[in-house]
Amino acid sequence: MSGSVRLTICAALATLAASSAMLPLVDARGWMVQAVILLAIQSAVGAVARRVPLARPLTVAAQALVALLMLTAVFARREAFLGVLPGPGVFREFGQLLGDGSDDVGLYAIPAPLTDGIRLMLVGGVLLIGLVVDALAVTYRSAAPAGLPLLALYSVAAGLADGGRDWLWFLFAAAGYLLLLLAEGRDRLAQWGRVFGGGQAPARSYGGLAPAADGPALAPVRTGRRIGALALGIALAVPAMLPSLGGGLLDRQGSGAGQGDGGGTISAVNPLVSLQNSLNQPENREVLRYSTSSPAPQDMYLRIVALDKFDGASWKPSERRVTDVPPTLPQPPGLAKDVLAPEVSTSLSAAKNYAQTWLPLPYPASRVDIRGRWRFEPEGRTLVGDRGQTTKGASYRVTSLQVQPTATQLAEAPAPPAQLLREYTEVPDSLPPVVAERAREVTAGGRNAYEKAVKLQDWFSVNGGFRYDTEVETGSGPQAIATFLEQKEGFCVHYSFSMAAMARTLGIPARVAVGFTPGVRQASGSYSVGVKDAHAWPELYFEGVGWTRFEPTPTRGNQPDYTTRPVPSEDDERRRETAKPTSPAQVPATPAPKDSCSPQAKKLGDCGAPAKKEPEQEAAGGGWEVHTLIGLGALVLLIVVLPLSPMAWRLRTRSRRLGGSGGRTPEDAAERTLAAWRELIDTAWDYGIAPDDAQTSRMTVIRIVQIGKLDTAAAEAAHRVAEAVEQVLYAPRPRPVTGLADDVRRVAAGLRATAGRGARLGALLAPRSALRVVWTYSLRWHAFIARWGWGAPRWSRLTALLRRPSRQRG
Repeated sequence: MSGSVRLTICAALATLAASSAMLPLVDARGWMVQAVILLAIQSAVGAVARRVPLARPLTVAAQALVALLMLTAVFARREAFLGVLPGPGVFREFGQLLGDGSDDVGLYAIPAPLTDGIRLMLVGGVLLIGLVVDALAVTYRSAAPAGLPLLALYSVAAGLADGGRDWLWFLFAAAGYLLLLLAEGRDRLAQWGRVFGGGQAPARSYGGLAPAADGPALAPVRTGRRIGALALGIALAVPAMLPSLGGGLLDRQGSGAGQGDGGGTISAVNPLVSLQNSLNQPENREVLRYSTSSPAPQDMYLRIVALDKFDGASWKPSERRVTDVPPTLPQPPGLAKDVLAPEVSTSLSAAKNYAQTWLPLPYPASRVDIRGRWRFEPEGRTLVGDRGQTTKGASYRVTSLQVQPTATQLAEAPAPPAQLLREYTEVPDSLPPVVAERAREVTAGGRNAYEKAVKLQDWFSVNGGFRYDTEVETGSGPQAIATFLEQKEGFCVHYSFSMAAMARTLGIPARVAVGFTPGVRQASGSYSVGVKDAHAWPELYFEGVGWTRFEPTPTRGNQPDYTTRPVPSEDDERRRETAKPTSPAQVPATPAPKDSCSPQAKKLGDCGAPAKKEPEQEAAGGGWEVHTLIGLGALVLLIVVLPLSPMAWRLRTRSRRLGGSGGRTPEDAAERTLAAWRELIDTAWDYGIAPDDAQTSRMTVIRIVQIGKLDTAAAEAAHRVAEAVEQVLYAPRPRPVTGLADDVRRVAAGLRATAGRGARLGALLAPRSALRVVWTYSLRWHAFIARWGWGAPRWSRLTALLRRPSRQRG
């Protein structure tokens, strides 16, 4: 096995070893088999291109082109021409799949289901990394930098995975990289032959890398081992010494705020103390897992505590009386019977490294089944641990109401009770006047509390120019909200605090809830909630509905339906009455999808089905027109097929001439000899030595040897072919000669070795001997028009230009 082929195999194995770290990310392993097959084909193309040899950039380009064709055939076959040639539709399909895959990555927990988008990202990523590694290590003979893409591949996988076997994937990736380094070292060593170490030559020359039994290890191998050990040591030690990177591979503990026997516990007496730290954690550690019967899981916010005391600088929970947890919790305040509120059952389990004083619950809960010392706070409808009781490892079941008011019910809500209005609209004198002024400015035109609340939410989340940023610092004290409104950068705490404060200045009862967003759905159907799902949101009170959630934070959470569907006006109702369908054909078959549908709701199928296209639309937009297909085919023919047709004809001709083995008669042997001679002549022609039929075979060979500067072995092979031709042409009884095909290949190799890069490339892609095809068809055309007498004088000049010279009959 040659050194180049050995390096190619090692590069592919190193890529696959690093890619194995991505196996825990999805719940199916079939993508890996697909990646292995495609990577093997891509590597084989590189090996063949280097064998030709092609220029280094062309080798990489050939591999990239083959990778694109393979991905097209696997993922976008229906949009491709002939199932493999990519066009605009293929790239649109790739973009759609990558977009879907990105949504799936953000939606599902690990291990995620193997959707088409995720599969394209995995397989395409392996091929891309494999191409870079192969180009660096094999094509450009620099294996050391190839560790960078391998490290990137492993780091992405290890950063997403959450398991106790990261060390195993690290060993796989490290072993693949070391194998690549040793293979390159052996290849370089083999090119030097004898190795000298310590200033003295060894007594014997040892092939490969094996040292003498009684001698020291070879210096390059010893150095390679030291470099490998040092690199692995640095990879293990540096993360452990940098707190910002966590514990690294050697530390499987968490990095939470508290200490516990499980490590990495999250303990927070005040729930806001760790919220920003949780959002900035490098790893989204799971804290909760739940299954629910809710038909709209995107609205399953898990509420921990309500902050209802506002002093102008911060929001805090009021000190309130707690009681024993009743078997059935009291009816939520303000909820009327005419509001749709189906019962939902949810089973939750907290992680052992999650120790929180408040119990996360969907709001409003009506029954909680849990063991331990828990107390109930009626005003906020929260459960709080007593005498050190926390959520650590707790499993519990909650029955709750999923309140689903309509926009009309909220818009027509009567005034809240005076006591509640007075308590929950109180703002301190220290609040900067700009807060109230901006609230009135943003909600101008709002006819009621509901419309003003929606305007506030939309201003923060959509049209106010705000940006989500967990690293921002807006200061503290009464000026914090004013600073946030001016800078327009912050995370959920800033948005919820500001909207609740502005709502209070407008006379709308408001408070802030702290908890978790619904988390991400797993392949099993359950939901996983991580530390990065920690969230805060405002709750506004509407009589007849109760405390109602709003979502002002951009790019986070899910805005409720009642805030995205406007209240119909009287004109809307009048138009709807007059536009009632009069026939079944006018009734829409399926509801239109929601404009504000989140990626999670799309996955759950809660957005409605897309409207069915009319037949005219399908005819206009679906499928390809005939002239489009013809034009695309002509374009592919012009760009791809025609430029490569000389090379394809030449390869086919060479294979036919040198591969013939049928027939044992003297005539068959003579035909094989002449075919080998024609191939020798055309090969020399491809490298710039034009044929001259006026010379004998012996003189022709001498000319080829001299002009081509052939070495001894190639020159002897050329003379053997010439002697065989002389036997066939002139001997009464020609002697059978074998091995002529190998002799022609030796001559071709000799010509290739002495030719420049441009000559080699021209001989492959634009062989001069392909002109024989033009000569053949021009002679046939000349005979055809001469036979029928179609303007022979007029065509004779043109065909004379296409016919070969009289001295070149070969």
